Amino acid sequence: MRRVSCYISHQLMGDGRLDPRFIDDLARRLSAVVPPSVTALRRDLEENFKAVLQAGLARLDLVPRQEFDVQAAVLRRTREKLEALEARVAALERGGASAPATSEAGESGE
Repeated sequence: MRRVSCYISHQLMGDGRLDPRFIDDLARRLSAVVPPSVTALRRDLEENFKAVLQAGLARLDLVPRQEFDVQAAVLRRTREKLEALEARVAALERGGASAPATSEAGESGE
């Protein structure tokens, strides 16, 4: 499933919408594997595949990979700050004298 989600994320346009050519290509690929005995229905199947794919993918909450990476970095920095603050609070609760000093500018610099 990860391979599919990575492939889909590469098909996103800058605003998070899927490239329409991607859905057309996927519908064509699906209709190509239809048995030869139902080739007459291939065009109808391709249109139905396209409609189902558009409806299904529209329900997904997809974001471009670049935006995902930015948010992952923000989350990582937030976790690091939280861990530092938890350590500081724990040190203060233990007696306070050995609490590590941090500059306020460093904590709010982002």
